[in-house]
Amino acid sequence: VNALLHHTGGNLSSIDQGTRPGILHRLDKDTSGLLLVAKNNISHRRLAEDLKERKITRIYECIVYGFFKEKQGIIEAPIGRDSKDRIKMAVHAEGKYAKTYFRVLESLKHGTYLRVKLDTGRTHQIRVHMHFIGHPVMGDRLYASKRKHFGLEGQCLHARELHFMHPRTGEHMKIQTPLPSWFTST
Repeated sequence: VNALLHHTGGNLSSIDQGTRPGILHRLDKDTSGLLLVAKNNISHRRLAEDLKERKITRIYECIVYGFFKEKQGIIEAPIGRDSKDRIKMAVHAEGKYAKTYFRVLESLKHGTYLRVKLDTGRTHQIRVHMHFIGHPVMGDRLYASKRKHFGLEGQCLHARELHFMHPRTGEHMKIQTPLPSWFTST
């Protein structure tokens, strides 16, 4: 946030007066990739409404432990705070509805490279859903703490693309960012 404030000269929306001014789509610690940030309150409100109505597409790429028989799938499982570890989230009946789509891009030596699309946006959603189906994100020290991390600096989870309507012009925006080098060398 401090870097964004410096870059914009302090011109970010003030809707969230707390620690995240302007930020609509944020990332978990050790996740790389794109953020969605609003510079003014009008844009923030419009983008927040689009996010709520699932009009913004968020596509991630990740490497997970294990291999898949199927080429794609959908995970629909409610997510809430883990009752045993308050830092973690978990799949449980009292959680909020969560839906994640995944598609296998490539089988690798130590796991599988996936493209993941969020339908909902729960805290740690991809990490929790992948852990739930037995394929935690490689390098995830919270949900795959007992797995070998192959010297990774972070987890192999990257917010690769955002698709949305520009809040002022109505133009369709497709923003992409390349994978970090440490991710591609795994």
